[in-house]
Amino acid sequence: MQFFRKQRISRLNGDRQADMYPHSLQFYGQPPTENISLAEFETFAVDRLRLLKTIENIGVSYVKTSEQYSKKLEAELRKLLFPYRVDVDEKELGKEYEKRRKDHISHFILRLAYCQTEDLRRWFIQQEMDLFRYRFHEIPEEHFQNFLNTNNLIYNSINEEERRIVKLSIIHSNANISAVKLEEMEIYKVPFQDVLDLVRSRKVYLKGGYTYIPHKEIVTVVLNDFRTRLSKALAVTARSLPVVHSDERLQPLLNHLSHAYVGQDYSIQKNIGKISLEQIDNLSLKSFPLCMRNLHKALRENHHLRHGGRMQYGLFLKGIGLTLEQALQFWRAEFVKGKVDADKFDKTYAYSIRHSFGKEGKRTDYTPFSCMKIILSNAPSQGDHHGCPFRHSDPELLKQKLQSYKIPGNGINQILDLVKGMHYQLACQKYFELTHGVDDCNFSLNHPNQYFAESQSLLNGKDVKREAPAKISGGSQETPANVKMAESTSSAEMDDLELLFQDAP
Repeated sequence: MQFFRKQRISRLNGDRQADMYPHSLQFYGQPPTENISLAEFETFAVDRLRLLKTIENIGVSYVKTSEQYSKKLEAELRKLLFPYRVDVDEKELGKEYEKRRKDHISHFILRLAYCQTEDLRRWFIQQEMDLFRYRFHEIPEEHFQNFLNTNNLIYNSINEEERRIVKLSIIHSNANISAVKLEEMEIYKVPFQDVLDLVRSRKVYLKGGYTYIPHKEIVTVVLNDFRTRLSKALAVTARSLPVVHSDERLQPLLNHLSHAYVGQDYSIQKNIGKISLEQIDNLSLKSFPLCMRNLHKALRENHHLRHGGRMQYGLFLKGIGLTLEQALQFWRAEFVKGKVDADKFDKTYAYSIRHSFGKEGKRTDYTPFSCMKIILSNAPSQGDHHGCPFRHSDPELLKQKLQSYKIPGNGINQILDLVKGMHYQLACQKYFELTHGVDDCNFSLNHPNQYFAESQSLLNGKDVKREAPAKISGGSQETPANVKMAESTSSAEMDDLELLFQDAP
């Protein structure tokens, strides 16, 4: 791909469009080769990241093959203009081509951003697999073989003689398939190592190292191929990153995307000065997420936090409304209770606090860390208290901490199950529900300051006003203090990304 600032390119027409993207479902085998503008590059990246974040959030709330799950995901695909079906009216071919083109290009953009670490690759693969599974189930049966041929997927179906021999064994191995239904299905014979999930759950008939897969379960085989290819492709992409990062237009954007969350960045302080220092202890018990509650407790007990903890907790306090003067007073009062006298505090620590408020150095106004920033940042070492307790704590220590906070046993088990599945933000959402006595928090948690705002709204009996995501923002992104942030524009989500490219050639 080549990128141009404002240039638009010509599009394919007619049958050539259909040949380019014959299906709404892709294996993304060939990278895009056309020229696109930087503005389009940014838009595609933001929209796909929003889609994958939505997939992550609804994947735990609903069974992934349920009607509710499908409806919510279809609505998101419609809203963000991504493809989701094969059958398209003749009149809609042009629009459908644009959607499939966007799907193809945006996938490869996020490959560049999410190939950089094992955690990023794991997250990206999981969300892309869930998206693939949904689209696969939407393929009409008459289009299935064509899809396999297009993607060079060869699955051998058994002949009538072999079908007669294994038919009863297949029915006995899968309670959801009757003899009548089985007569209407193709049966595929594949090596058992290609469908370990089905073997583990005893949903298939296993004989001589091969499994017999009814057409209804073939999605598992296809998904396994998709995961294998994508995993290899991400490894290859990672080796190419030095070349990509040599382009000064792309390197900052890709780094930004890999540490990004979709939502408010809390850089505009609407509640500045609305909390007092005397309220913080009480608020920490009622409305702080577990990461900030841990930091506050450690600060009160040790009268000190290391740099990582001071940054994470200090910016959070700033985001909930602490003024610069209050912040200086808060940190000074606590530190002097320990081994730091007032003079040393003023010389060593006060500067960094003023710096985070944009009053020193290059005058940048630092925003509070998002969940993604906290989860992906350097893990805490001995003596540190920063990080995400759901990501960085030993499960047994996390369990003990939750027990000390009077979380019920079944709730702790739910949290630990989410942690085991690496759903750290969803584990924090469950913690919110358990500590606030609600069955469903009705929001997708992306930011510690969002947790605080939702908690305060709930405890104070106010309706929570959830704003539409204004922009894509990294948790540690800096905003020039002398630049007024736009609160409402027709393309607000692009504001931060445009800043990254405003000086690009």
